[in-house]
Amino acid sequence: MQANPNLTSYSAVLAKKYGDVGSPEREEFDNRARAYYMGLALQEARKEERITQVELARRTGTSKSYISRVENGLIDPTFSSFMKIVNALGLRLELTRSLA
Repeated sequence: MQANPNLTSYSAVLAKKYGDVGSPEREEFDNRARAYYMGLALQEARKEERITQVELARRTGTSKSYISRVENGLIDPTFSSFMKIVNALGLRLELTRSLA
């Protein structure tokens, strides 16, 4: 069976738009993507706990606008700030070795 020449991999699309893996442009894209997905996960956890951004900000000693920016992937919090949020949401962070 012949491959469809109109199909392309997502990796190829990202490489074309943001550069090859390891390039500064691709690293910037990857960092923004990680911040976005982390923010979504934290937002989902906050909503599951049925607390507001204001309450989460109070629990973490930050502001509502800071929590909003984290949840929207606009900023990438420091590890200590991330852990404050994780703990305030009653979550646990587990580090494991990669299989690769």
